[in-house]
Amino acid sequence: MSAAAVLRARFPRATENFDRYAGAVGRGVDDTGRLAWFSLFSIGRIGHALRHYPRETLRQIAQTGLGAGAMAFLGGAVGIGGFVVLSGASLVAVQGFASLGNIGVEAFTGFFAALINVRIGAPVIGGILLASIIGAGHTAELGAMRINEEIDALEVMGINSIAYLTSTRLIAGLVAIIPLYCGLVVVAFVSPQLTTTLLYGQSHGTYEHYFRTFLRPEDVFWSFVEAVIIVVVVMVTHCYYGYNASGGPVGVGEAVGRSMRFSLISVQVVVLLGTLAVYGVNPNFALTV
Repeated sequence: MSAAAVLRARFPRATENFDRYAGAVGRGVDDTGRLAWFSLFSIGRIGHALRHYPRETLRQIAQTGLGAGAMAFLGGAVGIGGFVVLSGASLVAVQGFASLGNIGVEAFTGFFAALINVRIGAPVIGGILLASIIGAGHTAELGAMRINEEIDALEVMGINSIAYLTSTRLIAGLVAIIPLYCGLVVVAFVSPQLTTTLLYGQSHGTYEHYFRTFLRPEDVFWSFVEAVIIVVVVMVTHCYYGYNASGGPVGVGEAVGRSMRFSLISVQVVVLLGTLAVYGVNPNFALTV
C-alpha cells in the first residue's frame, strides 16, 4: 500500500478537505466555461425562439412585466420596482441634503440627485429588482422542471429546450426592461425632488436649476445601456442555474441561492465597470466657486 493511500485511510476528513479545496480552481474554470457556452448558445438562439416559439415568447413578456397570479394585482415588477426606487431615491435626497447641509451647500441637492440616481442608483436598484423578483422565479421554475424531468421531455419531443426556456425569457427581459426602466428613472427623478422641496422646504426653482444643469441626456442613455447589459447577465445567469439544477428540491433551493449571489455581484461589477469606462477619465461635470 502506498503512502498516499495510508494517509487517505488514516486522515479521511483532512484528505477530503484537501481534495475539495485543491480542485476548486479546476471546478471554477469548468463552471465558467459551461456558463459561457450556455450564454452564447442562449443568445444565439434568440432568432430561433422568435420564429418557432412566438406564443411562449409573448407569454414570458407578459409574465415578466406584470407578473402572474397574485403578483398581477400588485403590478408585478412594475409596482414593486416603483416602491423600491421611490424609497431608494428618497434616501439619496435625504442623505445628500444632510451631508451637503453640513458644509452649507444644501442647494446642490439637485446636482447630487442628478448625478447619483442616474449613473449609479437606478441601474443598481433595477438590477437587484430584476434578480430578486424575476430572476429567482425563473431559477426556481426551471429547476423544478429539471428535477421533474420536464426539460428532458421537451428534448424527447424535438423541442430545443434552451431556446424554448432560456432564449424566450431573455427576449422577455430585453423587451420588458425598456418601459420598466423608463418608469424607474421617472420615479428616481420625481422622488428626490418631492423629498427635498416638500420635506426640507427647499424652493422648487433652486432644485430645478441645479438638477437640470447637471442632468445630461448622455447619462440617461448610458444608464439604459447598463440596464440592458444587466438584463442579459442576470437572465442568463438565473436560467443557467435553474436549467442545470440537480439534487431534488434541496438542489433547486441551492441553485436559487447561488444564482442570486452571482447576480447581485454581477450587477455591482457591471455598474462599476460601466461607470469607470464612461466617467473614469472625464466625469462630465465641473463645480466652480
